[in-house]
Amino acid sequence: MAETGLVRSLPGQDDVQAAAVRLRGQVRHTPLFSSAQLDDMAGARLLCKAECLQETGSFKIRGAMNRLLQLDAAERARGVVAFSSGNHAQGVARAARKLGLKATIVMPDTAPEVKKAGVLRDRAELVPYDPQTQSREALAEALARERQAVLVPSFDDPHIVAGQGTCGLEIRAHLEARGEVLDDLICCTGGGGLISGISLAFEGTGTRIWTAEPDGHDDWARSLAAGRQLHNPPGTRSICDAILTPAPGDIPWGVSQSRLAGGLVVSDAQVLFAMQIAFRALKLVLEPGGAVALAAALFALPEAARGGRVGVVLSGGNVDPDVFAPALRVSCP
Repeated sequence: MAETGLVRSLPGQDDVQAAAVRLRGQVRHTPLFSSAQLDDMAGARLLCKAECLQETGSFKIRGAMNRLLQLDAAERARGVVAFSSGNHAQGVARAARKLGLKATIVMPDTAPEVKKAGVLRDRAELVPYDPQTQSREALAEALARERQAVLVPSFDDPHIVAGQGTCGLEIRAHLEARGEVLDDLICCTGGGGLISGISLAFEGTGTRIWTAEPDGHDDWARSLAAGRQLHNPPGTRSICDAILTPAPGDIPWGVSQSRLAGGLVVSDAQVLFAMQIAFRALKLVLEPGGAVALAAALFALPEAARGGRVGVVLSGGNVDPDVFAPALRVSCP
């Protein structure tokens, strides 16, 4: 890992490769799905990476497990603290349970019930907070200091980025075994841990990599266009709870700003329709944040990608029934 001053250290492709070795037998190798119906709708050959079928229902266990596996004996004895709207929370809770560690998770009291239940099922301590009046970062840092525990960030950590990048290595390996390459790849983007790791995994392949975000929370699209990190305006809302971060993370931005082709933006209505189409065409359940990349492939595909082979990361499937059921009835926006 190279030293980068304020950004601390940035992982490289070798760190992603090392994470893949470390994670063998610890996480699932998720499948790549295709559908003629999706291809017709998008005007391209879509290859969908089903991280919604990963342990805990999202890609997040990859980074969490990679981080926790590198704790020393003293750190393991003290346990870990994490903060998350849900998917990272579940990833840390599951990884900690597998490794016999105590985990404390700071989650908003508005988090989906299915994500809270997952954390508790893996025997982690859940500490709720009010996102309108409390800072999750400050609360988690205070708990970590008090308990002398290790703080496990959701994306701004080189080991987290490297672990998430193993998703990209799996996509590459699947295609290379068939003698194929991707022209483009679209990935949901919150803090940027997943897309930055994937950008490392695909380095040197010529694949164009695009962020996908909901309208109003398009900090990555705007930051890439401006060439500097920009924040979302305060008070913006979206149904995509899993990826509503204030701005690109420092480490993910440092890794991927020069490796990404640009940013794609979709509406909440388009995301809901993508959830419906994934269910009907692929028989997969996606949460809103996990369907953003598919929505971008269907409604915001760059002209250069049309007719090509496009990877789409379906990043998570942890959705409450009262959100999923209405998505099955929406009309095409």
